[in-house]
Amino acid sequence: MTSIENIWREFSANLRQFILKRTSDESIADDILQEVFVKIHSRIDTLKDIRRLRGWIYQIARHAIIDYYRSQKTTAELPETITSLENSDINDDVDVLPCIEAMVDRLPEKYRQAVILTTYQGLTQKKMGEKLGLSLSGAKSRSQRAREKLKNMLTECCHFELDRFGKIIDYEPKEQSSTNG
Repeated sequence: MTSIENIWREFSANLRQFILKRTSDESIADDILQEVFVKIHSRIDTLKDIRRLRGWIYQIARHAIIDYYRSQKTTAELPETITSLENSDINDDVDVLPCIEAMVDRLPEKYRQAVILTTYQGLTQKKMGEKLGLSLSGAKSRSQRAREKLKNMLTECCHFELDRFGKIIDYEPKEQSSTNG
């Protein structure tokens, strides 16, 4: 098994940049990086396939970043920061968050920024626009397109079961067709 020191040497610099890109604060990035390596150290024995080390480490980092933003979130701005997916009032028993996190990471940079700033950092669309140098209508448009892209990704990969109020009560991945015809 790879030692923590080797993992640190191989991944710490790029991992710090990955975290810094999503937090825009060096001290927060350093704190999260430290948390990530504590988790790596305490959970390295759960990694069954060393070939998946990189993905495993970045998944831990993504979760740590999200945990950080959750701890910072205020509910005062909730109505403006809710995405269309959140508007469906996903049942607490239906855990689609890991799926959504991965999809946010696959969005083009400008849309990923919009989701992170409004949903994870809790900025209003107006504040997001100011931070990114966009007009209010430009910020709203970018947020709307980002939510639409996420919605499309979700509906391409999963089938959702809704109750009569349009709330998600269950979901399952769609079967991928293995035939070409």
